[in-house]
Amino acid sequence: MKTPILSSLSRRHFLTLAGGGAIVAAGSGIWLFSVTRTPHAALAPWTQAGTYEEPRRYALSHAILAPNPHNLQPWMVDLSEADTVTLLPDPTRRLPETDPFDRQLTIGLGCFLEQMTIAASARGYRVDTVLFPEGSEQDRLGDRPVARCTFTAADLPTDPLFAQIPYRRSNKAPFDMDRPVADTTLASLAPAVPGVRFDGTVEARRVASLRALTWEAWLVEYHTPAALEESIDLMRLGKAEINANPDGIDLGGMPLEALIATGLVTREALATPGTQSYETGISMYEPMLAATPAFVWLASADNSRTTQIASGRAWLRLNLLTTQQGLSLHPVSQCLQEYPEMADHYRQVHQALAQSGETIQMLGRLGYAAPAPQTPRWSLDDKIKRT
Repeated sequence: MKTPILSSLSRRHFLTLAGGGAIVAAGSGIWLFSVTRTPHAALAPWTQAGTYEEPRRYALSHAILAPNPHNLQPWMVDLSEADTVTLLPDPTRRLPETDPFDRQLTIGLGCFLEQMTIAASARGYRVDTVLFPEGSEQDRLGDRPVARCTFTAADLPTDPLFAQIPYRRSNKAPFDMDRPVADTTLASLAPAVPGVRFDGTVEARRVASLRALTWEAWLVEYHTPAALEESIDLMRLGKAEINANPDGIDLGGMPLEALIATGLVTREALATPGTQSYETGISMYEPMLAATPAFVWLASADNSRTTQIASGRAWLRLNLLTTQQGLSLHPVSQCLQEYPEMADHYRQVHQALAQSGETIQMLGRLGYAAPAPQTPRWSLDDKIKRT
């Protein structure tokens, strides 16, 4: 899961971006405009989750809230067969520059499957899943089904992580460095998914090394034009864009809405080295990464599509476990990306964290922070394939 660029800029950074007094000079009209710019339609799926009677739709209304790379929501579902959900990849939701083999997208689909399965348990349904029923390709996902999931009424308990689904977030804020993560806390977070190894560190020297590596990798992505442009293209600037396309990287709220409305924040400025918008991205991200007391990661002995799905299941459970314990988790996946400019950092992170022959599937910052806001989502109806 990639980290959105400029997705959680502080008020101070944006006042700097605006050139000091631009917001104040605009007067109360801009302020009133900004505070009414919450994209309610884009956030509606969070309150709609669990309002469906039909078991598949009940489970799917929770699944669409799962974490996924760049909030692309790369899933579609076919409900044409009774008691069955066929999960399909959306070929229009790819990251060809930074995720050329669709590995991160596949992990996101694994998150979706696990959240659906957890939610189904709350209605007393078991989900039997057959992965890649028509086979899979390793170079990219293509359009073959990812999974065929059969729902069966069963006498089984609700997964204890179900209650955390409404509160799970990927938190991109600086973490509280006065609240260290205990070794015992770290040990309690293992998601216990077969084929996926969980590990982490709170050791000061190792954490410092990973902070440096993740910062350097972020700079590589930021200074690689095609990789940056991929993120810029997915930015939704302001309430109207967010509601119209509730995916990607949402930039809205106060004071962003005012800066967008006055033309001080544009895609061109965000993509152009030397502009205040571009430099603000750098000045806010380094201290955020520096405020990281712990790291966690997932590794696997192979890198098959089924293992990538398992890694997504594990990442979702890790997200819910951290939520349950009042912790914040933030994926920092730049150094795991498989494109030429990132090759050296990909090698370094594997040297640092992988056991013999392993693939590091996910890497995340861990710590304590104030709750993060909800992210936009397409509605469940938008994600059901029409026959």
